[in-house]
Amino acid sequence: MNLDLGNLPRTIWVEKSEGGPVVGFVDQRLLPDDLALVRTADWREVVDAVKTLAVRGAPAIGVAGAAAVMLAAFECAADESAANLVRQGDPEAGGGFGREGARADFDRRLEEAARVITGARPTAVNLSWGVRRAVEAAQEARSAGKTAAEAAEALYGLAGALIAEDEAVNRRIGAHGAMLLREVADKRDGRGDAPEASHGIDGSSRVAAPVRRQGLNILTHCNAGSLATAFYGTALGVVYAAAEQGKIERVYADETRPVGQGARLTSWELARAGVPCTLVCDNMAASLMAKGEVDAVIVGADRIAANGDAANKIGTYGVAVLARHHGIPFYVAAPTSTIDPAIADGSGIPIEERDASEVLPVAIEGVDVWNPAFDVTPAGLITRIVTERGAFEPDKLVY
Repeated sequence: MNLDLGNLPRTIWVEKSEGGPVVGFVDQRLLPDDLALVRTADWREVVDAVKTLAVRGAPAIGVAGAAAVMLAAFECAADESAANLVRQGDPEAGGGFGREGARADFDRRLEEAARVITGARPTAVNLSWGVRRAVEAAQEARSAGKTAAEAAEALYGLAGALIAEDEAVNRRIGAHGAMLLREVADKRDGRGDAPEASHGIDGSSRVAAPVRRQGLNILTHCNAGSLATAFYGTALGVVYAAAEQGKIERVYADETRPVGQGARLTSWELARAGVPCTLVCDNMAASLMAKGEVDAVIVGADRIAANGDAANKIGTYGVAVLARHHGIPFYVAAPTSTIDPAIADGSGIPIEERDASEVLPVAIEGVDVWNPAFDVTPAGLITRIVTERGAFEPDKLVY
């Protein structure tokens, strides 16, 4: 395998242009046909990109949330600066709206923008995490006596720092996950014990004798790769780290109905990175497992409850049930920013429902469509949750 992560694009970034700061991102709606790099100075366009899945994946939209607040801060600062110039030219123009009034207006407008940004994708807690980081940084700057322009500049620095932090976190997740996969390979080859992959639901092992191969075959659902993060990936980050150690033979990518993130994004990303990939329909996973072709399942998460229940792309729950039935370890890879300690269990995770046209492009009279974007996998079906802090049993999660 010739692993080449340099062939993968950066998913989201910030930069300065002549007109001021911009947020850049890969428009994932156009993949795999077109690798389009979009730049915008308008925070509303970032919100639209998150809503319409041009930017997607929990860690990536966390960064996008902070970057959108940054753009909103620059917009508010520019308006405040213009208002100050008017007041300087005409002292009566400002009325009683002095420095304190200007600060209050900046804070109010930034908070309003933050509420809009947070509402773009309700399930992924990373979005509100990123927005909160940015708003708190702005408040800290203003409390220290910084001008609106200086506060906006601080948020620009924060956005860049969060992008670098995300990649570093993902690489640590990859390292911890690769250790788990080494144990899986050792157990398969009779050299040790893997983390409890468990047996079938009735206590018996349902998996066929594994096919002899050099590396491991991994099944993944949706895209939790570099495209879902600033760079490197969570679930696929584990794959990349293990591939560097020679532990990966092939990745089976579920197509991930109805939007096809696995078919359009995961397969494209793996091919560019040089990882052998086989695309399968979602309903083929059981047959693969029964044939002994899957050594482990690795997925990402959009929100993890305090008890370890994990929300991920719709269909993940079913894959976890299949993995348990066939005695295959099921791993969730996600940063600690995905963990929501305020939610006790998965029943409290808000599940976004999307447009019916994703399932039924041409409406049929009398036919209703239910299209939840996510489902919740109970902690009892998860072998380990892998974060930047280590690999944990769900009921022993550290955050």
